[in-house]
Amino acid sequence: MLHKTEGIVLGTSPYNDIYGIVQVFTRDFGRVSYLLPRSHGKKAKIKTSLFFPLSILNLEVEHLPLRDLHRLKEAERQFPLQDLCTNMTKVSLAFFLSEFLSRVLRESDNNGPTFDFVKNSVETLEATERGLANFHLAFLFGLTRFMGIYPNVEWRGRHRFFDLMQGEFVQNMPMHTHCLNSRESDFLVLLQRMNYGNMHLFGLSRSNRNTILDYLLEYYRLHVYDFPPLKSIDILRALA
Repeated sequence: MLHKTEGIVLGTSPYNDIYGIVQVFTRDFGRVSYLLPRSHGKKAKIKTSLFFPLSILNLEVEHLPLRDLHRLKEAERQFPLQDLCTNMTKVSLAFFLSEFLSRVLRESDNNGPTFDFVKNSVETLEATERGLANFHLAFLFGLTRFMGIYPNVEWRGRHRFFDLMQGEFVQNMPMHTHCLNSRESDFLVLLQRMNYGNMHLFGLSRSNRNTILDYLLEYYRLHVYDFPPLKSIDILRALA
């Protein structure tokens, strides 16, 4: 059955001599794998150049029950992503975020709010010039709201330790190791205040950003099923 939907490209991989596989986060079906024809000529109906990480596309797709791989019928770019293909900082962010999303998103329906958040984030990343080094931190923390794992960072007082497994502050250090001490927990206050509009105001050092990124990925790993280490993380560690 044919459907029209919007999609955000997460990544491509080889399949055989005729097709590759492209993972796309769609508004209507969640994360889906599609067969991508390998033809490159001018007469190719679907151009592989459209499928750069985080490209936003209008799609016509064929979905059949019980299939792991579905078919693309038509694809067109909603708008060009110039900086995301040429600015090396943004290219690095695009590859990291697309790999991250391919690991945490699942095939499902009712993806509208999550899709809108990711789409708005891509548009913001393309347009913004300030605070790029903090963009991935604001994105990962913001996405927790749509994943249903937003941490409870409101309750403090004598509760000085943040339990990453429970997602909340606790009074005493837990028996497990997935916990932040009071100094490390202060980073959560920063993240709660950070957004795309003000991220340029947070003068974090590279070391602090990498520490926060490690905590965020550990939090996702504890709360999202089958979340493996990311290959592209070393790219972000070099951001100034």
